[in-house]
Amino acid sequence: MKKQQQGFTLVEIAVVLVIIGLLLGGVLKGQELINSAKVKSMVSDFRSSSTYVFGYQDRFRAMPGDDPGAPGRLAGAIRASTGGTAGNGRIEGAWNSTTPTDESVLLWQHVRLANLANGDSRNPGASDVVLADWLPRNAAGGRIGITGVSPVAGWAGSFFVCQDNLNGSFARQIDIAMDDGLPASGSVRLLANSVSSGTPITPGELNDAGLYTVCAIF
Repeated sequence: MKKQQQGFTLVEIAVVLVIIGLLLGGVLKGQELINSAKVKSMVSDFRSSSTYVFGYQDRFRAMPGDDPGAPGRLAGAIRASTGGTAGNGRIEGAWNSTTPTDESVLLWQHVRLANLANGDSRNPGASDVVLADWLPRNAAGGRIGITGVSPVAGWAGSFFVCQDNLNGSFARQIDIAMDDGLPASGSVRLLANSVSSGTPITPGELNDAGLYTVCAIF
């Protein structure tokens, strides 16, 4: 006798499709929540970074990194010898500098030693320090930096906080959360990824697949 092979009924197929849909929806929603958390963390990094500078300035009447008296106030602090003129009231050096003696790099040691920020407070130029690991990073693995040198020509401010390695979606959401949502205007500007300065990205050039530097003025 021949066995009769039975297939799935329409009801069974429908149930399977519903389950698959729910699983996919859960995965997408989970990814959306993760991305949202990352953007909130990056926005927080911008605001926290400005708080470090203002807090240091309020306490010591000097800018971190630029402070020539830091070694006398903070045990282990290094006075900047490159990147600009220490004590001129301006944080000099590129925001993404990798020179351990630059003001924009030593800024992080000064705010850490002042207990304003968490992180390694050793001399960034010490032989046992890996500078890439010593420098602060954002949730996307990009650099966080602060400088008094404008990353955009004609953009005047006391100092600028920049982050790189941000995809277009993150960059757009940060701009919307902190400013006007327009990458080439306002208090938040978007630049090509990992540049120290340049021309802002136009709305037509911004795409979700690209990587960008986002800078905010304070």
